[in-house]
Amino acid sequence: MRLLLVEDQTDTAEFVLKALREAGHIADHAKDGREGLFLATTETYDAIILDRMLPKVDGLTILRTLRASSIHTPVVILSALGEIDDRVEGLRAGSDDYLVKPFSTIELLARLDAVTRRSPGQSEPEGHVLRLADLELNRLSRSVKRAGVALELQPREYQLLEYLLRHAGQVVTRTMLLEAVWDYHFDPGTNVIDVHISKLRNKIDPAGLPPLLHTVRGAGYRLGDPQA
Repeated sequence: MRLLLVEDQTDTAEFVLKALREAGHIADHAKDGREGLFLATTETYDAIILDRMLPKVDGLTILRTLRASSIHTPVVILSALGEIDDRVEGLRAGSDDYLVKPFSTIELLARLDAVTRRSPGQSEPEGHVLRLADLELNRLSRSVKRAGVALELQPREYQLLEYLLRHAGQVVTRTMLLEAVWDYHFDPGTNVIDVHISKLRNKIDPAGLPPLLHTVRGAGYRLGDPQA
């Protein structure tokens, strides 16, 4: 899944982001409410993890703004405010779940799975299928097929393919991949992208099938139908 974490506490954010990415998810991070509201209203996410007490714009204001704008992305509130009245207020503001700090990341992941399964607009599996030619990625089952044959991808390969499918037909630069898939905001000076692209290409472009993953010399990579 592609997730947004809105959390101003650095230690908590790093802890949650590490757990999300180790579980194979793509996660963006906003450090305050203003940035979180901007990302939540301009990008597409499968779910949002929202701290309640945030600088600049508080979590409940973000939540009410999203719902008033007919943005129904599932939201799990994280908060140190754990009294019954606090939880009821969060749920009535439009959250799908409410998790009190401190919390277990295992429980957070389970709750994210639950809210995305039952959220409006996500009950139909087709809404979770990304396709290009005969390549298919199902975000609900985290399965990938090419020409009807199931492919076994490692978590990072899956993240890489999902990002490329989201940008199918476009040239994706190395910088874009480093930021979106590895959360690097600098060039590590390694061949990590080349290695993973090579492994992914071997799996999704087997011999006998038209290649879908193309290297654009000097620019990056493009996932696209060779006949397009």
